[in-house]
Amino acid sequence: MAKKPTKLPTTSANTRPTDPKDKRKDRTAASEDVLMREVDEAVRKDELSDFGARYGKPILAVIVLGLAAFAGYLFWDSRQEAELEGQSESLVRALDQIEAGNLESGSATLDPIAQDGKEGGRAIALMLQAGIAQEQGDTNRAAELFALVAADDDTPDTMRDLAIIREVAATYDSRKPADIIARLKPLAVPGNPYFGSAGEMVAMAYLDQGKRKEAGTLFAEISKADELPQSLRARTRRMAGLLGVDAIEDVDELLAETNAQNAAAAAAQAGQPAPAPQPAQ
Repeated sequence: MAKKPTKLPTTSANTRPTDPKDKRKDRTAASEDVLMREVDEAVRKDELSDFGARYGKPILAVIVLGLAAFAGYLFWDSRQEAELEGQSESLVRALDQIEAGNLESGSATLDPIAQDGKEGGRAIALMLQAGIAQEQGDTNRAAELFALVAADDDTPDTMRDLAIIREVAATYDSRKPADIIARLKPLAVPGNPYFGSAGEMVAMAYLDQGKRKEAGTLFAEISKADELPQSLRARTRRMAGLLGVDAIEDVDELLAETNAQNAAAAAAQAGQPAPAPQPAQ
């Protein structure tokens, strides 16, 4: 079998030997590139060194102050939580003493909270102490304590409003009708949580001024407020009727309420439980 001739490598017509000058140029360019990288790195190091020398201490001081402030907050928060827990325990202990009839010791237990209490605890302590003073017949002292709660901007509005009502109620007989109206009129509006209590006192103050129409209208509004207790609604409905203002919206409902009240009164006199109210026909 005949052997195939071996192919010899062919050279392209465009291929030419590498020029030694080109190799030197490449080595020079590589050396320059390395040198530039070294110079750039040295410049960056100098800049960082200069920045650290200029701003390193202030930045460190800020970091230290930040850590100190955070540590201080954690300490303050733990102290606050501990104080609130102690305050709650004191309030519970005072309530137990008051319920047991130990009014003096209950008031003494409340003293530290009433002076330096936090998070609404002070207002609660003052309200309890005012109630104790009222129970003991010291209405002036009670009114003073209620007034402190009402004037405290840090106390929630609902508690401040309650304190205003209790203050006025405690000193109603010694106040002028105009003062009662000015103090309670903002609360004597339908929808306010204390509309019933505030409205009734304002209506009575109108009567003291001889303003029968205003009093009757307000009594009628109270009697129509479904969310208020039936006893208050029945009382103000009668007052409105006496003043010539019709406050009856549903005659059948009124008759059912009247019958239920009469039955409850008769059962109470007989020492029996009150019958269940019957729906209006």
